[in-house]
Amino acid sequence: MPWSEFFTGSLIAVVLGLDRTAAFQLMISRPIVAGPLTGFVLGDAWVGLQIGALVELLWLGRLPVGAAIPPDDTQVTVAATVLSVAAASRFDGSPTAWALFCLLTAMPFGKVGQMFDRYVRERNADLLRRVEKGVAAGQTHAIEKWHLLGLVHFALASFLAYAGIVVPGWIVIYLIGLDLLDTVTQMKGWLLLAFPLVGTATILAAINVSRAVTLFSASFVTAFLLMWLILP
Repeated sequence: MPWSEFFTGSLIAVVLGLDRTAAFQLMISRPIVAGPLTGFVLGDAWVGLQIGALVELLWLGRLPVGAAIPPDDTQVTVAATVLSVAAASRFDGSPTAWALFCLLTAMPFGKVGQMFDRYVRERNADLLRRVEKGVAAGQTHAIEKWHLLGLVHFALASFLAYAGIVVPGWIVIYLIGLDLLDTVTQMKGWLLLAFPLVGTATILAAINVSRAVTLFSASFVTAFLLMWLILP
């Protein structure tokens, strides 16, 4: 089925998007799980694991907890995996190089997910006020309807965030992907090193502890081990 990766990816994006904050809470929305899960469904779990591991390191310190609304790392992971699988099946080039290129393409669009997440929370705040008025008026039968409508809002936001990454991402791949893939292939080793190092630095800055030197050394070794594992 043509373009089946994108349709299947949209279903995965909705389910994992709900797990992110609105329902389930099984932590399958974390990039380290979302990436290989998406890749497995699409037939390439290894590419999904590579993307998920890199995104997890970068965004581990920015969680959607309470009122915090970080860029949508879940949809970035799902979309980058879908784009990578789709590109590798249609064009020449190393799957790892395509994974890196698609991840670099998808990351800036993570702000799209943040925008939709913020908007849907504002909409659901209005639903909460309706629930309060309904309870005061004795209309308890409507509470379930409004609750389910809130879940629908989050599902729609997840789909729109996914589409807001995949559509422009595929346009970028189609227009300049093949021209830049050779450059990404040449820089592949440095990129695989840079992602863990930047992610480690981000985590250390977020936890802000006095034993930063020890933690950095341990994280540095971990990053090299991770790089060794994901290198083809």
